[in-house]
Amino acid sequence: VQLQASGGGLVQAGGSLRLSCAASGRALSSNAMGWFRQAPGKEREFVTAISGSGARSYYAEPVAGRFTISRAYAKNTVYLQMNSLKPEDTAVYYCAARYYTNAANTATEYDYWGQGTQVTVSS
Repeated sequence: VQLQASGGGLVQAGGSLRLSCAASGRALSSNAMGWFRQAPGKEREFVTAISGSGARSYYAEPVAGRFTISRAYAKNTVYLQMNSLKPEDTAVYYCAARYYTNAANTATEYDYWGQGTQVTVSS
């Protein structure tokens, strides 16, 4: 399985971006997917995750109410819609997939990782 993250860029505070994570190699329709981020000098942190069925999603407190995760099964793709962006959202964003259908919020519980896409929010 390969995961390809895209959609990052430079945006002003208050703006929006939509990240995409396209999977190839096999369908991930029953696998939980997640997004993590890592800012310079900081550890990788959980952002959001969605279950294999899409019925359940979870968000880290700093992004709750501003970010939305979704998935398009026909495209084997997961999206991260980011609104009301803040400078503290600046980081490299990584998508990840689990073997299992239930979502998780720790990086060690994910089995496949994309290469990351840079998001920079200017003040």
